[in-house]
Amino acid sequence: MSSVLIEKNENVARLILNQPEKLNVLGLEMPEDFRRCTEELKNDDQIKCVIVTGAGDHFMAGGDIDYFKSLIDAYAIEGESALPDDMFGDLHQAILNIVTMDKPVIASVKGAVAGFGLSLMLACDMVVAAEDAVLSVAYCKIGTTPDGGMTYFLPRAVGQKRAMELALTGQRFSAEQAERWGMVNQVVATELLDIRTGDLAAQLCKGPTDVLARTKRLLNQTYDVSLKDRLDEEADNFYSSMLKEDFAEGVTSFCERRPTQFK
Repeated sequence: MSSVLIEKNENVARLILNQPEKLNVLGLEMPEDFRRCTEELKNDDQIKCVIVTGAGDHFMAGGDIDYFKSLIDAYAIEGESALPDDMFGDLHQAILNIVTMDKPVIASVKGAVAGFGLSLMLACDMVVAAEDAVLSVAYCKIGTTPDGGMTYFLPRAVGQKRAMELALTGQRFSAEQAERWGMVNQVVATELLDIRTGDLAAQLCKGPTDVLARTKRLLNQTYDVSLKDRLDEEADNFYSSMLKEDFAEGVTSFCERRPTQFK
């Protein structure tokens, strides 16, 4: 069975990390499966929102330590030739697929959220966390630097000083702390996680699809442009929105005091 699954229900897709017996850790097979699934969802125009979650009681507890141990043992005998030629290509493309797909991506997290699991969570557009979630940057605990975009996403979410503290100590923190620091949008009772995440996805599916896509794009590029360039881009996008049916519907429904029905 694939280490990553896709379940589709009307306009919502669930991207499921599917190694529950090992806390959904990132092993040898998952990177390729993860890239393939994110590419499929990125290119599926019928899907308006993606939920990333983990099978079982955990989101993702980081890398597969057993796999890392096998690499260490092989390296001791064969040297550098024992290491994979490209450990990161599929993972990097999967993260880029999540950030660049023209639809909102929600991380629905519970239990262990560590290492690459935390990087993945931060790459998503919004996060709903169960109150039992325990999070950690974790990498320094096994003697390696972060990956998965951690050093890109984390300081943008929590600020440079907090990011330094979390990355250099590897300390664990709660879902409530993550919400307070800006990593998480809402914390819910564990038994309500799927319901509340589904409610948020349904709300997003009712929004103006093209507008949400372009808004996501603008926000993800915000640290790479000058204020002048951003003002020009915002003006261009606003004007483009005015030419579409959803703008007319949004304004008209507001004036008529009725529910909006975006196309």
